[in-house]
Amino acid sequence: MQLQTRHLGRSGLACKPAFLQGTISIPVLPRGQLAVSYFNRNSVDFGGNSGISDSAPKGSVSEGVPGPDYSAVQRNLALELVRVTEAAALASGRWLGKGDKNAADKAAVDMMRKVLNSVQMDGVVVIGEGEKDEAPMLYCGERIGDGSSMPVDIAVDPLDGTTLTAQGRNGAVSVIALAKRGSLFDPGPVMYMEKLAVGPQVPAHTVSLNNSVAQNLEAVALALDKPISDVTVLMLDRPRHADLVRQCREAGARIRLISDGDVGGAIEVAKAGAPVDVMMGIGGTPEGVIAACALKCMGGSLQGRLWPRNEEERRKAVERGYDLTKVLHVDDLCKGDDVYFAATGVSDGDLLRGVRYFSGGASTNSIVMRCKSGTVRFIETFHKWEKPSVTNIPLEEHMKVQLGGYASGVVGNGAAVGFAAVASPQQKKF
Repeated sequence: MQLQTRHLGRSGLACKPAFLQGTISIPVLPRGQLAVSYFNRNSVDFGGNSGISDSAPKGSVSEGVPGPDYSAVQRNLALELVRVTEAAALASGRWLGKGDKNAADKAAVDMMRKVLNSVQMDGVVVIGEGEKDEAPMLYCGERIGDGSSMPVDIAVDPLDGTTLTAQGRNGAVSVIALAKRGSLFDPGPVMYMEKLAVGPQVPAHTVSLNNSVAQNLEAVALALDKPISDVTVLMLDRPRHADLVRQCREAGARIRLISDGDVGGAIEVAKAGAPVDVMMGIGGTPEGVIAACALKCMGGSLQGRLWPRNEEERRKAVERGYDLTKVLHVDDLCKGDDVYFAATGVSDGDLLRGVRYFSGGASTNSIVMRCKSGTVRFIETFHKWEKPSVTNIPLEEHMKVQLGGYASGVVGNGAAVGFAAVASPQQKKF
């Protein structure tokens, strides 16, 4: 297999390390292992030495050359996390259009937890499927991983778009974010928040949840060098957004409504050539934290403000010390730059293509990001059922799941190819 590679440095100029010039041959790894298997799994150091360094050390072959330093390739945890979202997508994708959102969600949760426990880390679920008494797996506070000395916070949404999947609609994804222990915001009892997300071309300080809708749209239009009439606002299609829709229309902006899946929607605003420019409105707080991790990796920004649904939720939040008037920025939602994100498409969408099943296997489309290096990778993976792997379940096991049982053996194989780029520095219905 051959792969043409192109690396974009922070200056925007194309640059390639000497050993990546031209077309390179990539060996097919045994038993479907990803290339990350060649990395030093013991080289992770959240003190600042994890993964690929942002600047070349003195005397290295890359000194003075813009872009990442590949002279000492270390572990990039995001490349392991993509197998987690792939497994969840492959399991839940088989429920597309079958009308059972709970079964689709359970399939994603079961497989995501299974693969997460194979990752070398000491993880704690901060954003999960609910409290311990509400969710049997991936509940808030659950410890995940093999327990090795790598303390991290984990935020998961095994299936963002359960209704989308059940109804066979576009935009469902499986997502996970991970950061250094104590870095991710705990939403506590408040499950919804006001959100404002923009891409890297819009300076974060020019927009604010304290501004009017018209002021924010003017700032976005100015930054993108186009009239407000050409600015597209993304928001969830909810009755609570009736006034927001009115204000956007009065300002002259275009509007795109989505039924579910605002994690993918938030990421869309930071994607080059995306059909939307800004995301506004009220959505899930857990999804907001996960989206903030992704946008931080891409150079975009997200602001949030907790939005209690009722007086009881408000009272609990105040008792626990939450400031309901505070505007939370990206660094409040996910601190530091030791942040990783991965997502795999379940059904087709603007961000990712959904799972494709074929005779003897399937293919998945994923996005993988790392904040410290600014890398954003799109990965296409081909899975073969007859080869052993943790990333998928064969058809016969899926049939057992449908019948109410769950077998323990998993087979499958993934062979991945991807294109890597460097980003510019710049809840459910109720």
